[in-house]
Amino acid sequence: MNTLLIFFALPVATIILAVVLEKVLNCPLAVAAVFFAIYLIVTFAVFDATFLIATIVYTILAFLSAVIARFLSNLNSNDDNNNSNDCGLTTVSNNSGNTNSCGCRCRRRF
Repeated sequence: MNTLLIFFALPVATIILAVVLEKVLNCPLAVAAVFFAIYLIVTFAVFDATFLIATIVYTILAFLSAVIARFLSNLNSNDDNNNSNDCGLTTVSNNSGNTNSCGCRCRRRF
C-alpha cells in the first residue's frame, strides 16, 4: 500500500470526519466506535492483519479529534453565554413574554 496514503491521506480524512461526526453525534466515544468499526471492516476486507495496528492508531486519532472538537465547541459556546439556552442558540422573547429559540437545530437531551 502507498505510504502517502497511510501517513497522510487517511489521518487527515480521519480528523476531518471525526470533527464532523462529533458535531452530529455529540459523543466522542461513539465517534471512536464508528471509526473503529469502519477501519476494522476495511482491515480484513482489503488489507491484512498488519493494518490492525493502523486501525487502532486511527481510532485513537478519531477519539482525540472528537474530544478536541467538543472542547473547542464548549469553549466557544461558553464565551457566547450571554443569553443562550442549553443548545447554544440565542433566545428571543416575543410580545407575550414567552421565550423561543431562534433556530431549529436544537437537539433535545433525554
